[in-house]
Amino acid sequence: MADWPSRALQTLARGQPAALVSVLATEGSVPREAGTRMLVTEADCVGSIGGGNLEFQAILQARLALQQSPGAWRIQDYPLGPFLQQCCGGRVRLLIEKLDDAQAGWIAAIEQSRHYHLETTLCDSHLERRVIDLPDRPPPAARGPAPAVGERILETVGVPATPLLLFGAGHVGSAIARIVVGLPFALDWIDDRDLRDPGARRLTPAAMEDAARQAKGAVLIVTHDHALDYQLTLAALAGSARFIGLIGSATKRARFLSRLRGDGVTDAAQARLVCPIGLPGIRGKEPEVIAVAVAAQLLQLDFSPCT
Repeated sequence: MADWPSRALQTLARGQPAALVSVLATEGSVPREAGTRMLVTEADCVGSIGGGNLEFQAILQARLALQQSPGAWRIQDYPLGPFLQQCCGGRVRLLIEKLDDAQAGWIAAIEQSRHYHLETTLCDSHLERRVIDLPDRPPPAARGPAPAVGERILETVGVPATPLLLFGAGHVGSAIARIVVGLPFALDWIDDRDLRDPGARRLTPAAMEDAARQAKGAVLIVTHDHALDYQLTLAALAGSARFIGLIGSATKRARFLSRLRGDGVTDAAQARLVCPIGLPGIRGKEPEVIAVAVAAQLLQLDFSPCT
């Protein structure tokens, strides 16, 4: 879904026509948030603005835009009611444009990041864009009259990726690493063994402990060794990670807490340990089931102070 930038660059490089559909603003109940984008060509689409008749109409308009001059654009408001035979009840404002080579710069700039600020200036026959750094998020795009030629649109696109430090490249670790692809996490996957999986990097146990102490986002500890699990837990609790999850049973949790007290870890620090990991109510001990439960648990949390 989020791979539209690379596909857009490939399409532009080949000289093929492409249109970009952007959600500029929303009101009420809507399928996708402002900043969502979808690439449309004659042959296919990459990404989604929410599906249903809204997306069907957007694709139709985008393919009409393919017949226009490069840089051509239009802004369209859609009520999500009887007009589109949708019952969401909200409203969506879309920007539909035919991409030209001048847009490759900002697309390449944001391809490396899921979270960025974008300024768009509406010109007569084209759009001028610039990726900018701001100390804070600009306010959400406001409803009201559609912006006209000469006006600027400032938006925050995407969500900040939370650092996710994953210790362990066994069955569960591998399942978690697979499932977080495409989710708003910046994965650093570590094991102390020489494994064939190219996604995990190898560190010594001492280096792993140091990484756990320095973690700022989420830490997941799912290694092959209970002794290593304990040392990583002890190190993570000494740091400032926002979430520290340990695979194991209630019995393992009780034993670890007892050892942590013996090592002088305060009750407040111990309370930061989540064990067992995974969203409560999801049954099953298969690695894939555990991975789904863990990903869902992380997605429920607010990591905004880490951004």
